[in-house]
Amino acid sequence: MDDRIPPLAEPATPAATPVAAATAAPAAERPFRPRASVLRRWRLAAGALAVAGLAVVGGLWVYQQFTHVVVNDARIAADMVVLSSRVPGWVTGIEVIEGDAVHQGSVLIQIDDRESRLLVDELDAQLAGIASRREEMEARITLTERQTQSQIDARQAAIRAAEAALAAAESQRDLARTENARAEDLAPGGAITLTRLDQTRADLETARQAALSAQAQLENARAALAEAEAARGEMTVLDRQLAELGPEEQRLQAQRAQAVLNLEDRTIAMPFDGVVDQVFVDTGEYVTAGQRLAMVHDPDRVRVEANVRETDIRFFRPGQTVHITVDALPGRTFEGTVERVGQAATSEFALLPNPNPSGNFTKITQRLPVRIAIAQDQGLLRPGMMVEVEVSTGG
Repeated sequence: MDDRIPPLAEPATPAATPVAAATAAPAAERPFRPRASVLRRWRLAAGALAVAGLAVVGGLWVYQQFTHVVVNDARIAADMVVLSSRVPGWVTGIEVIEGDAVHQGSVLIQIDDRESRLLVDELDAQLAGIASRREEMEARITLTERQTQSQIDARQAAIRAAEAALAAAESQRDLARTENARAEDLAPGGAITLTRLDQTRADLETARQAALSAQAQLENARAALAEAEAARGEMTVLDRQLAELGPEEQRLQAQRAQAVLNLEDRTIAMPFDGVVDQVFVDTGEYVTAGQRLAMVHDPDRVRVEANVRETDIRFFRPGQTVHITVDALPGRTFEGTVERVGQAATSEFALLPNPNPSGNFTKITQRLPVRIAIAQDQGLLRPGMMVEVEVSTGG
């Protein structure tokens, strides 16, 4: 038995298989694939589209420059109201903070009002005293009128009685004079006795005295009437004193009204429905008259204020519609209406005028203020925001 190992069979050569034959083929004989050409074409197409887009954008920009005027330094504006104190005092309470929406009449800041309340109470007491004095004088006038009227009536009745008594006494006197004269004529002839003559003489004297007494009583009655009428003159004094209470009461009422005004001024209230922009004081501070306390504005009453170049001001006419874009609200366009065009350039209001006395001159395009009305949109338009205003030139 042959123990030798038989030789291994030789492996097949690569050229013997189709795959190997294909692999062994030279690189020059591989099929052409146009990848670089396609990429180059895409790049050329993209470049052409970019150039076309830039041309369109450039054309639109040029068209925009010739047919529209754009003001890019305009702002949202509102009436910023600064609330000040008319009276001095300590701040005892601040009811709001910056950014609060407050209704009209709501309390914003409270100033110490103790002295003002005490002054109002004092004036109320004085006015109450005036009312009491008036009632007292009116009662005295009524009482005096009644008393003096009754006295006058009594004195007038006494005068009438005295006049009647005087008339009767004078009649008796005249009768006694006649009787005495007759007795004087008859006595010398002895027709009457001397006793009768003496009697007539005594009766005449008694009648004379009675007449004099009646005359005195009449004069006393007239004097009493004059006294009663003089007492009635006290009513005139009381009437004048009562009339003097009117001006005094008016003076106290004026002082009270001023004190009430001072008291009300110590409560700083919201003048309209709006928002609080800034508070300048803190609780416990002492404020003086005229010192500003807070700043507020009405968010529903906003507008656009722009300074337009004098070369473009002819395109902004009252009633002209403009388009507005707000920097804070990209992608949104608002419409506005020109309300007012300024009658003087902004340079005329400069604190330091430039009269140019040297003759050196650099011409600078001036700007005129323009106010544009715009409708508020849910409180998004706030004072100070930058906006751009665009108006068509009609070209």
